[in-house]
Amino acid sequence: MSSFARLKHIQDLEKVSYYSVCLGDDPDTLVDQDSLYESFLKVEGAKSKKKVIHITNWLKEIGERYGAQDRLFRPEQNQGEATGLPPKGTHRAPTYTEDGKNIPNNLRLYCYRLNEHVVILFSGAIKTAKYPQDCPNVGPHFKEANRLTKAIDTAIKVKDIIWIDDYSNIDFEDDLLIDI
Repeated sequence: MSSFARLKHIQDLEKVSYYSVCLGDDPDTLVDQDSLYESFLKVEGAKSKKKVIHITNWLKEIGERYGAQDRLFRPEQNQGEATGLPPKGTHRAPTYTEDGKNIPNNLRLYCYRLNEHVVILFSGAIKTAKYPQDCPNVGPHFKEANRLTKAIDTAIKVKDIIWIDDYSNIDFEDDLLIDI
């Protein structure tokens, strides 16, 4: 049985448009379903609200101030195209603080930075190991994100997803299903 992904627009900010994907085996159920990113916000927000707010603040900062510059996303040791948020560095604003101290946020949101204007948001969890594939929490999310980046690349190559406005955004049919 095939699995499908449907792109879902999340938000347009001044410099970045954010999208996510809905996954499932039945194409008809994907229309009204929460995306991976929306599910991430609900699940992880219930566990670690401050950490989720830190990541959403970074999405806003990237979208309004910087654009999706490569340096703002965490590469994962050449393990695929998916990258993570928040960026490295405990003193980069917006910072994550506990007990008045800036500390690293170990919550990861995996995403696919298509360029400085378009980012696909997936899901994530608390990272407890150096490499995502060694972490029982983020490993499945990271693997899924990399699988989805390949499917999205294929959809772009076959022009199911097209670039518009001089590569500043993407367009696709509302009923586009990406076979994964």
